[in-house]
Amino acid sequence: MTSSPISRRTALTGLVLLGAGGAAALTACSSGDRPVGAGAIAAAESARPTSGRTRTYRVNARRAQVDLGGRVVDTWAYGDQVPGTMLRATAGDRVRVAFTNELPEETSVHWHGLAIRNDMDGVPHLTSEPVAAGGRFDFDFTVPDPGTYWFHPHSGLQLDRGLYAPFVIDDPSEPGDYDAEWVVVLDDWTDGVGPTPEQIFADLKRGGGSMGGMDMGDGSMGGMGMGGDGGDVRYPLYLVNGRAPTDPDVLRAKAGQRVRIRLINAAADTIFDMALGAHRMTVTHSDGYPVEPAQTGSLRLGMGERYDVVVTLGSGVFPLAAQPLGKQGQAVALVRTASGPVPPSGYRPPELDTPPLTVVDLSAASGSALPARSPDSRQDVALSGSMSGYVWTINGRTYDKTRPLTVRQGQMTRLRITNHSMMGHPLHVHGHTFQLGPAGGRGPRKDTVLVPPMGGLEADLLADNPGRWMVHCHNAYHAEAGMMTRLDYQAT
Repeated sequence: MTSSPISRRTALTGLVLLGAGGAAALTACSSGDRPVGAGAIAAAESARPTSGRTRTYRVNARRAQVDLGGRVVDTWAYGDQVPGTMLRATAGDRVRVAFTNELPEETSVHWHGLAIRNDMDGVPHLTSEPVAAGGRFDFDFTVPDPGTYWFHPHSGLQLDRGLYAPFVIDDPSEPGDYDAEWVVVLDDWTDGVGPTPEQIFADLKRGGGSMGGMDMGDGSMGGMGMGGDGGDVRYPLYLVNGRAPTDPDVLRAKAGQRVRIRLINAAADTIFDMALGAHRMTVTHSDGYPVEPAQTGSLRLGMGERYDVVVTLGSGVFPLAAQPLGKQGQAVALVRTASGPVPPSGYRPPELDTPPLTVVDLSAASGSALPARSPDSRQDVALSGSMSGYVWTINGRTYDKTRPLTVRQGQMTRLRITNHSMMGHPLHVHGHTFQLGPAGGRGPRKDTVLVPPMGGLEADLLADNPGRWMVHCHNAYHAEAGMMTRLDYQAT
């Protein structure tokens, strides 16, 4: 019998069915296993290539009044703006960040996507203690990989305020064949214009239906609302670089210039489809790693994902628009290269009606794949949950009852990721990247991947950064409701 060929897209997105014992196949700790200690973490850090340079920064988390584009709100932010001031370094640099917590409660800072030393990863009660109100913590780590990253708290629902900022790591060997660079951060916003994140979460737990928010004058309300497979929360505002569509951020360049746009989805509960009106984008990087250039009219970003695109600009004024998946509203910035009329309020670029490029359309660029080898272990990561009681799980367990994934230094483990819900989940692994499909194959390198509803994929991960690491859905409300586990290194 001749079998039908399976396309690469089908291989990455097709549903993987688990039997009743599927989750139980998870590699478990035996009674003789011991976690790695501080010596292994320090040894891994000392083995990193370094540039010999040190970058020193200060970051303060504080209460702030922020203008979102005609609406001044009281929120929490890094400094006095949203997003916070971008940090920048070059791969191999030592980075020292003096962090001060001026908030009324404890907080943390996680360096999203950076495979840094475990004790600097910023997950309270796992890699370090939380930073108390009025307290300080001095971060000190080497940044190993170039790319587009960001930082945010890993404490409760603090991400769904203004506590986030970009972190760009430059590649000293990159040719830089573009004329300008923009960093574009997408967000969903409720703080100060709708219910607080804590009120939203309490309503989700009660299952109380649509939660009344603040009427924004255009019929929109903040609060809980079924967003299809795009999220659980209906937001009053969607932002680009901290600005609402009523007074958008304006990105300026000259017609004919090539611009690199670093896109970051910092939203708590929203998947975005992004497009630049009257243009096509060429995707060059995903989560910091180069991919084979791929042209598209629109691009889908799950929460926590980053994509770099290059665009050759036309002449005029164009909307850079992000449509929240399954929700009403839009996030908009303007690209201006010449005089001309501004697109009318609510204008939707036709590019958003084209099928969005997703991760399954991408291939790793030469030199970006993991070393080709067979996996030493296979581990299941089954994502599921229920709106009834609002409980979300990995392998059938909430975080307080989790059975961690386990690896040993130098092993290659294959993650068999399945989504048993009708909602997309952006799965994020701290301290590592993984390759979709087999190591050494064509799949892109990622640290956050959007797993489609009732779908699945496989990814290989090389255990080269010892410690105990968080693995979780980057929907902040799902994580808070239990959709987290750990990846624990065991001593040899």
